[in-house]
Amino acid sequence: MKLFSAVLLSLLSLQASTAQAADALPSPLLGRWSLEIATSALPEAQRPQQVVLEFKDAGAGRWSSHVDIVLHDGKTMKSDGTLALDGTPGALTGSYGANQATLKLPAPNTLVMQLVDHGAPASTRVYTVGADRSTMTETKAFFGHDGTPILQTNLFKRLP
Repeated sequence: MKLFSAVLLSLLSLQASTAQAADALPSPLLGRWSLEIATSALPEAQRPQQVVLEFKDAGAGRWSSHVDIVLHDGKTMKSDGTLALDGTPGALTGSYGANQATLKLPAPNTLVMQLVDHGAPASTRVYTVGADRSTMTETKAFFGHDGTPILQTNLFKRLP
C-alpha cells in the first residue's frame, strides 16, 4: 500500500509540475496572423485584399492588439488597443469601426473579444489557435441591419 501511495503521490506531483509549466508558456495566440482571403466568409466582391492581426503581451495581464486591413477597393483601416484580459472595457483607436473592446482569455489558445462602436454593439469574436499552432480560427458573431443574428468563420495563418 505504501508503494501505491508513493507512486500516486509522484504522479500527482508530476501532473502539477506539468500544469504549472504549461501555464507559464506564452499563449499561442501571441504573434502576427494573416487572414486566408480565399476562404473568407465575406462575399467575394467584398473581401479585403489583406488583413493582418497582431497580439502582443503588454505585461500586467494586458495584451496589445493591432489590425491592418486593406479593403477590396484599396482603402485601409487600422485599429490599436491595449486591454486587460479580465473583461475590463478599454479604448481602441483607429478607423476599424469600433472604439471600445473587452478581452477574456478562457484558455491559453482561446481569446474572446467584444467590440463596441460608440455605444452600439459591433461584434463578438472568438479566436482559437489549432493544435498545429500555425492556424487560428475566428468566429465572428454580430447582427445584420435587420436584426438577424449572423455567425461567420474565418481562418488565419501565422506569419513569421
